[in-house]
Amino acid sequence: MMVVASIHWPVAVAIFIILFDIYWFFRVATLSLYLMFTFRQMKQNMAVNWLEKVKEIKGWNDIYHLIILPMVDEPYEIVQETFEELKNTNYPKDKFIVVLAQEERASADNAETGKRIEREYGDLFHKFIISTHPHNIPGETIGKGSNQAYAAKAVKRDVIDKEGLDYSKIMTSVFDVDTQIYPEYFGVLTYSFLTEEDPQHASYQPIPFFNNNIFQTPAFARVIALSATYYQMMQQARPENMVTFSSHSVPFKALADINFWHVNKVSEDSRIFWQLFIENHGNWRTVPLAYPVSMDANVAPSFWQTIKNVYKQQRRWAWGSENIAYMVTNFIKDKKMKLYKKLYWAFHTIDSFWSWSCASLMIFALGWMPLLLGGEEFNTSLLSFNLPRVTMQIMSLASLGIALSAILGVILLPPKPDWFKTRHYFLYLIQWILLPVTMIVLGSFPAIDAQTRLMLGGKYRLDKFWVTPKMREFKR
Repeated sequence: MMVVASIHWPVAVAIFIILFDIYWFFRVATLSLYLMFTFRQMKQNMAVNWLEKVKEIKGWNDIYHLIILPMVDEPYEIVQETFEELKNTNYPKDKFIVVLAQEERASADNAETGKRIEREYGDLFHKFIISTHPHNIPGETIGKGSNQAYAAKAVKRDVIDKEGLDYSKIMTSVFDVDTQIYPEYFGVLTYSFLTEEDPQHASYQPIPFFNNNIFQTPAFARVIALSATYYQMMQQARPENMVTFSSHSVPFKALADINFWHVNKVSEDSRIFWQLFIENHGNWRTVPLAYPVSMDANVAPSFWQTIKNVYKQQRRWAWGSENIAYMVTNFIKDKKMKLYKKLYWAFHTIDSFWSWSCASLMIFALGWMPLLLGGEEFNTSLLSFNLPRVTMQIMSLASLGIALSAILGVILLPPKPDWFKTRHYFLYLIQWILLPVTMIVLGSFPAIDAQTRLMLGGKYRLDKFWVTPKMREFKR
């Protein structure tokens, strides 16, 4: 349509792209305010001893935390760092039920890692179990969702039901096995759960930082990682639009009521939100915790392999558009859900995936495409003369958002390694000039790839979960 419209209706396209750029300028300005709001709230939350606040609430000691850690062939050192951080959290470990969810299809080293972790950390918690998800169960997709569901059912059978624990007093947290938990996470989570008006009908979302290995990543991968964090921070300031992503926490009772995660879907982190939203006829929401957890950024042994891995990871995230059909189909069937919720969520979700795949390309292409394809009559007009100047001025104002991202990116860096010198601050600031390119090549393109595959179906579908390879230098 961009090409066809630029040939036949260049004036309309020129007016459209000016209005579209103005719209995106105001949208960037608004999102920047959301980002700063969440950053300020997060800094305040990180300075609080949340366990002390939790202890002021009657019944806090009745709450258990089920922690599920899916893994497949991650090195021992990564898993060990995760458990070390879990050990150091400021929360009673006798309230933790920890499940290391392994895969039968993984290597022998994977099983050995589990045994080693059990020897070193198993006695710290109320219960520690290792589940092994069988390979090739009929009807299942190879991936994180089926592994999590198997692990949750195993711990329900072997621990929770055997001990007669109250489902309504168990919080379930699912973390990638490279996730490092900040000290007050479970305090923040417990406090939010105990003070929410309707705690059993909510998911609880931390802010994902992709900075475990941020100093080992190439510049473009850092920009991608921080952009993902920024988006989630913006979402925390508008929870009415927020769907669960990556690491998050959910009441165990709600999960048990729907028989846990769907086992045949790739995008399990967002699908579980829609399962619960639909099961409860729209009476479900995501509560922002404004508190971080930390995961690995995408990095590989070579520059080009890193690009390839980032592309695949972004495509897997964009495959979450598979939830649109599930969502809309169930909205049509559900007579109890309020109409305004159906319309709001359908529009917001479709708009989000459309913006992901198309907005950057349109901003980039429509500023010059009418000039190239609009013909001599358009190119001799005043509008043609002013089009690139107007769009450039609007986008220059919008680039203030990039400057904010650059400054915040330096502030959010973890403790610097010894080799990090003053000049590196400058390099970590100017890396953001890559953002327009990364938004298209590693943003729009993988999203279009995923959505086109979903449209074509059959052999093109991404029905196998692509596990992001983990690589980093380990602490000594």
